[in-house]
Amino acid sequence: MDTKKLFEESSRYIMNTYSRYPVALRKGRGIKVWSTDGKEYLDFVGGVAVNILGHCHPRVVVALQKQAQRLIHVSNYFHIEPQIKLAKLLIENSFADKVFFCNSGAEANEAAIKLARKFAKEKMNPDRFEILTALNSFHGRTLAAVTATAQEKFHKGFEPLVPGFRYVPFNDVDALKSALTKETCAVLLEPIQGEGGVNVPDQNYLKAVREICNENNLLLIFDEVQTGMGRTGKLFAYEHYGITPDIMTIAKGLGGGVPIGAMLATDKVAESFQPGNHASTFGGNPLVCAAGVATLDTILEDGFLLDHCNRMSGYFIERLEQLHTAFPNLIEEVRGKGLLLGMQLTREGGPIVTTCLEKGILINCTAGNVLRFLPPLIVQQKDIDKLIEILHKIFMKIW
Repeated sequence: MDTKKLFEESSRYIMNTYSRYPVALRKGRGIKVWSTDGKEYLDFVGGVAVNILGHCHPRVVVALQKQAQRLIHVSNYFHIEPQIKLAKLLIENSFADKVFFCNSGAEANEAAIKLARKFAKEKMNPDRFEILTALNSFHGRTLAAVTATAQEKFHKGFEPLVPGFRYVPFNDVDALKSALTKETCAVLLEPIQGEGGVNVPDQNYLKAVREICNENNLLLIFDEVQTGMGRTGKLFAYEHYGITPDIMTIAKGLGGGVPIGAMLATDKVAESFQPGNHASTFGGNPLVCAAGVATLDTILEDGFLLDHCNRMSGYFIERLEQLHTAFPNLIEEVRGKGLLLGMQLTREGGPIVTTCLEKGILINCTAGNVLRFLPPLIVQQKDIDKLIEILHKIFMKIW
């Protein structure tokens, strides 16, 4: 099918929930993707942090091929070998004791919200159900997750929202303390806000939040859907801050490109879920869990990929700061950790994203004026140099 016909049929048959660029991607290898008309792109979006190992990583492809020949799906009424293997890997490499598998980050956050409320009713007080989240957060598009998302633009048209959520400024300990009530049962935060503009908290903020939760008998939930799986240079972002949550959600990079999410918790909290309390028909199916095992094994192997992520992060930030120095009136700030990086502009970023697309570079803009970079962990210096070269030429024209 030619590209023009693809666009026509996409418009005709698919709901209009995305403003799509006029490109149909057909093939991907590593950090590169190719469109149906044969144009090559460097992908610094990575499926929005999903393609953590790049496109079609050989170990993930082989794992999927082997598992697809053996068993694609079976009900969770039965024990599933790849699911058990992936759960063990996650538990052995995190704070948690138990895992619940689902299909996306939004579903993982729904599970976390339900678990927190059930735990609160059983172990705290039946009247405690309220969850505090941070302004500019993003937790997903399902009704509870979008209510937890403290950005009004995502709420419009879907009222009435789910009761029991209140919002506080991110990175503000005093505001969090002031917001606590006798109904509060949990605090839900992204360690680094991704969709909200790559907002990195002060080094001691999350530690202070942990202490507040301890002092007030609250659960601490970390949404690591975007920050997890090595994205920030450690397997999970909470490791940067010397504390652990009670519940954590992950997805995106977990399957190396296939849809899988997970909600992890300590034994103390997890025991509040019993058969019949929560479920997911496709959650933790053999196919996606085989991909998850291959992905996690690859990330953890000898620590090489995490070391590489940190090296590339240092280089990437250095090159972005060079742009900052060269164009101080266009660039306000460079921030982020690992390979979750943002460059805040003094103007709208959308036109720059479009121009990069025309020049064979895929990037993303969030919060209106923050260019967000989410390349796979396998990105190389030459790829970063190419991006910087293109951005420099674009900035020269609008300087």
